Amino acid sequence: MSASLSRGRIIIIGAGPTGLGAAYRLQSLGYENWVIYEKEDRIGGLSASFKDSKGFTWDIGGHVMFSNIDEFNDLADRLLGRDFLSHDRESWVRTMGRWVPYPFQNNIRHLPRESVLRCLLGLIAAQRQKRPAANFEEWIFKTFGEGIAEHFMLPYNFKVWACPPSAMAYGWIAERVSVISLERILKNVLMDVDDISWGPNNRFKFPLFGGTGGFFNAFEPFVRRNLHYQRIPVNINMDERVITFNDGSAERYDALINTAPLDLFVQLLNSQRENTARLRESAANLVHNGGYIIGIGLKKMMDGTKCWVYFPEKDIPFYRMTYFSHYSPNNVPGGDTDTYSSLMCEVSFSPHKPVQERTVLEDTISGLISTGIIEASDRDRIVSTWQHKIDYSYPIPTTGRDDALHAIQPVLERNGIFSRGRFGAWRYEIGNMDHSVMMGIEAVNRILFDTREQLWNR
Repeated sequence: MSASLSRGRIIIIGAGPTGLGAAYRLQSLGYENWVIYEKEDRIGGLSASFKDSKGFTWDIGGHVMFSNIDEFNDLADRLLGRDFLSHDRESWVRTMGRWVPYPFQNNIRHLPRESVLRCLLGLIAAQRQKRPAANFEEWIFKTFGEGIAEHFMLPYNFKVWACPPSAMAYGWIAERVSVISLERILKNVLMDVDDISWGPNNRFKFPLFGGTGGFFNAFEPFVRRNLHYQRIPVNINMDERVITFNDGSAERYDALINTAPLDLFVQLLNSQRENTARLRESAANLVHNGGYIIGIGLKKMMDGTKCWVYFPEKDIPFYRMTYFSHYSPNNVPGGDTDTYSSLMCEVSFSPHKPVQERTVLEDTISGLISTGIIEASDRDRIVSTWQHKIDYSYPIPTTGRDDALHAIQPVLERNGIFSRGRFGAWRYEIGNMDHSVMMGIEAVNRILFDTREQLWNR
């Protein structure tokens, strides 16, 4: 254990996945001098779940549990026990009035023949390109060619990120995007083979009760003694290591784990030693989008085994739709999936992609009908709707992101501040649920034992 922190005060800001991971680790070590402050009256952050007045459970987006990190899997097993379901991923792309298995680029054989030809010719031409890509859009054309780029990759990624792909970097991709070979796609087309096994989430878990939030609610008994709700930092004096809160109280820390959005957090910092104005200038280059989560509860059984569907076309408001009642029967009233089903849609927004809040629900229902997910007559079977707005949905890996982070994070760390998690780190590539929990655990290990953070240094 670090000598300076053998009994030092550790403060955690935010009781989302990262904050809970850090708190659980401290509790399991028997370390007592810590506290966690949460601005809401609940835990879970973006991984919380909600039950509406009609008995439907909803998540804040299409979360699933999967990981190749043994420590996270062991923790999930301890907290959930047997209260989970396992699913083989069945995901699709709905475009041109057709169902295309995911990943799209591996399964273009399902497109109209002229589109298949255009995709193949574009892929062949892309193989000849040697010039390195300067941004995500160029990487898409260089990797997949014009056909796949224009049929799916460009329109879909704009819908997800609500940011022009030309403004984004591509170093984050790793396991996020399936990169195919010409030989593989030719085989799939000529042999009529579906290629659906790619990706780390081709088999995933989901809590039996309480949605994704059911997993994070299981942390609460372990952290409740040191957990305080509706406490919001309003000022952080880095020189004195003192946080002032919205109720006027103040507290000193020896180490601080922040999980709040980094751009907002930086605005709270004050120091005579550090150039906080420069930190704020750098933070202004961090870009994010927002999102609307739309839940549609139906008095109708939804057949099939589909998990989620991607929608690249511009006239459909949502980029992804989840068959949420397929994840757990307890996501519908009384667990009665013979009578009820639930669909959950995600709509992104930003200055580049404005959304009319007053019409987004009706636009979503119309989109479900026009794509054939539900029938026009199913309007009469809608028994519940749920609409949730999130101002911070994805931290966008823009071309200027890394320079901003390199200017901010070292300053924070030399002042005993470890900003981690989906928005605390602002690194989408390590922003999954398992990554977020593990960032909290590894931050504690670094603070107390001076061990290397594996995820942070990937």
